[in-house]
Amino acid sequence: MIENLREMIDGLTEKEAKTLLYHIFLRVNLVEETQYSQEQFFTDVSEIYKRILNYKANQMHNEENGLHKKVHIIFGDSASGCLRAALKGLGVNQEEKVITFSSLFSIGPVWQLHTEEGRKERKEWFTKHFRYSEEDATHYIQCFQNALGEISSIPSDVPITIWTGENAHEQTGLRFVLYLLNEKANDITVINATKAHAAYFNQAELTYTVLHTGEIVPEKLQAIYEKSRLNQLLSLQDRKRLAEEWLRLADTNEVLRIWKNGYVQSITEEWFDPHVIQAAQELHSKQKKKDFVKAARVIGEALGSLEQYVGDEFLEYRLRMLIGQNVFEAVGSLEAMRYYSVRLR
Repeated sequence: MIENLREMIDGLTEKEAKTLLYHIFLRVNLVEETQYSQEQFFTDVSEIYKRILNYKANQMHNEENGLHKKVHIIFGDSASGCLRAALKGLGVNQEEKVITFSSLFSIGPVWQLHTEEGRKERKEWFTKHFRYSEEDATHYIQCFQNALGEISSIPSDVPITIWTGENAHEQTGLRFVLYLLNEKANDITVINATKAHAAYFNQAELTYTVLHTGEIVPEKLQAIYEKSRLNQLLSLQDRKRLAEEWLRLADTNEVLRIWKNGYVQSITEEWFDPHVIQAAQELHSKQKKKDFVKAARVIGEALGSLEQYVGDEFLEYRLRMLIGQNVFEAVGSLEAMRYYSVRLR
């Protein structure tokens, strides 16, 4: 119920949220300045709560059962937000649905992720190593389950566009989703947004490397989509090949993946440790005396040196592991990167 409430609140428009607050504040004022009782206040607010829940439930039901002309599947919340804005700019946001996987597929276990057992293992790993609260972990798995349910509910006659990029996160997600769609007969198109960005927007005198779709502004994503409308459908052979590649990934136990030479490669979790150490060395070199440096600054420096997309949470996890191995010493609380500083021993 709490998850449904969170989803309902997230789905409120600004006008709906302001109207709800107005009615609640109005009744608080009536309690303080009139004979309006607290019992009546509770009754009225409960009624408002029920009406809002029913309204949003009906709205979501209508959206889910609406006649969408196309479904987009995308990986990452930032990429999803940019795509939604791009579709709105094109005036097709009401007829083209977006399904989002928020999870970062380049990190964490993906062993048997297409099964409940695999999803449980992934949740437990993130809870243990990224210090997720039980509420965060439950919300994470609920969002994942919602995306799975939305994919299984796609009508067979609705074309699907899957957005990907030149990185292990989106390429792993692409293979995972194609495995899920293995039994569906829908037409499927794939848009490699980062590759398209390089082709359409990079110039000889100005080259900007985009690591993932979430780094592309909506205006450019809109242009990429318009230019990609005539992309060829993904062939049955490619669909089968990529789904099989997913099964190979789903048999691995590594918790880190990179994109190299056109393949997703599973590697040891220590792979990027040298980048973290080098970032600290460079920061120390700018000091008169080697002193403690904010952990967030070390992570930021290391992240900027990578040609792979793994996110700051993973690098911060590795920094804590290096502290435990006595590579770094730390002062402050390790509860979050903003609370502590580190120094190479």
